[in-house]
Parts: sequence; structure tokens; C-alpha cells
Amino acid sequence: MAIDVHQHLWTPSFLDALRRRTEPPLLDGWTLVLDGEAPYEVDPGAHDLDARLKLNADLDLALISLSSPLGIEHLPPDEAWPLIDAYHSGARDLPSPFGAWAAAPVTDVDAVRLAHTLDQGFRGLQLPATALGDASGLSAVAPLLGVLEERGLPLFVHPGPAATPQGPSWWAAVVPYVQQMHASWYAFQAFGRPRHPHLKICFALLAGLAPLHSERQINRGGSGRGLVDTNMFVETSSYGPRAIDAVVRELGIDVVVNGSDLPYAEAPSPDFGEAARHAIRVSNPDRMLKRKESQS
Repeated sequence: MAIDVHQHLWTPSFLDALRRRTEPPLLDGWTLVLDGEAPYEVDPGAHDLDARLKLNADLDLALISLSSPLGIEHLPPDEAWPLIDAYHSGARDLPSPFGAWAAAPVTDVDAVRLAHTLDQGFRGLQLPATALGDASGLSAVAPLLGVLEERGLPLFVHPGPAATPQGPSWWAAVVPYVQQMHASWYAFQAFGRPRHPHLKICFALLAGLAPLHSERQINRGGSGRGLVDTNMFVETSSYGPRAIDAVVRELGIDVVVNGSDLPYAEAPSPDFGEAARHAIRVSNPDRMLKRKESQS
């Protein structure tokens, strides 16, 4: 089973919800208006279902997720829930090979509501890295992580909104997104893992290459190198062979999973041999997504 754990597809119900808004995040026609980034002209074809089905022809499962850089999870509850409900509604109706990550506002932590959403077939929960970069953030969402841990389902950590608009068009993706992922990786090590010893967690974009800083961590008093957490996964979106190879050398192949970030990027195709390809595209994501037997 070939799996892509990281795609975005804006369904009609979600598009309508964004267009009904009068404050960012909003969609004006096909112009996306956010706090923290310049207006972005969305390509309608990038969210066309038939076109995406053709792109996914070689996949057995493609997981879509809420676009956390929109900042929806950080909105007040009365603004966040209508957008999240619209996302969930559209995601549930997508045909095979699609599946989806659930979403939840970090301003209204509701474990019961998450459990109900997961009962509808969602494969885990995505949260923004901007909510998980320190001890207080992880403590605030602990009830949600507890639901995932109980069911053996993973948390997917995705970059959240950029703080301020600055720099060229690539700035948000290369600077604040990477910084967010770096912080969330080490915050979970320090504060999340002791509280949630069995939680499976996956970090987008190779956790911003945070694993490559282990030598500095050790030199400043961190834990010893080589103690790989087999339930902390990283996905490959927006990186290529050199970065993936470096992370594999640090963490091993068994925690690297395939992700594309479609429609904004394509899945990398590192030439590491068939065994590594199978691990990254098939066996590793399958292990990460597999529920506990009692919940299957």
C-alpha cells in the first residue's frame, strides 16, 4: 500500500466557509488573505478533485489535512468550529484513495468532540506546531493527545501561521515554518513524551531538520545519541535526497514516512533502493497509522 500522509485539498464546503468570512483568514474569489503572509492567488485547478485523483493514481491512501498556516486552529471557538466542521464535512465525502486527518481548535480543547470525529473514520489528528512549541502548549492540548494515545492513533504536527509578513514569497515556508517545526520537535521530546509515553507523532517537513541538531543537544546536556524514539516519525515534504539521507543517518529509516504537501510540492523520489522506498512509502506509514487492535 503506497501512502502519502500529507496533502491539502480544499473541498466546496471548505471553500464556501472561507468565502463567507470578512476577516482573515478568508478567500476573496480565489485570493487568499491571511494575517502574516502576502495575499496569495490560489490556483483553482490545484483543488480540483478529478485532477488530484489522477495525480494520486499510484497511491492506495492519500491523507488530506486542514491547512494550519491559515491560523484556523488559533481562532476563537465561534470562528474556528464552523471552518473545521466544513473541512470535516468535505473530507468525509472524498472518494478513495483519500483519507483525512481530523482538526481541532487549540482555543477550545474538547476531547469528547475529537473522539466523536475520530469515530467517523479520521486517521488521527493534526495540530499546528505553533501550539506545541513549549511545555504550556503541550499541556493545554494534553486531553486531545490522550484520546489519540488511547486509540493508538497518531498526531500530525504541521506548520502553523507565520507571525509577520516579511521577505520574499518563500520566506514563510523557509524561515518561520522551519523554526516552528524545530521547536515542536524538541518540546515534545522534553515535555510531551514524558506525559504521553505511547503516543505516535509525525512531524511534517522532516521536523525542520531538528534531528540533525542532536550533537548540539548532547553537548549542552541532552540525552545520548542513538536513542531513537520509534514512535516519533518525520515526513519528507519539501525536501530532497540530501536532507532525507542526513535524517535517515541520524534516526534510521524506520521513522521516515512519505509526504508530498500537494498541491504546494511533490513527494520526493530519493534513489535509496527498493527496500528504502518500500519502507518510506508503505511499511512505515502503515505502522504509524495502524490503530490498536481493540479499536480496529
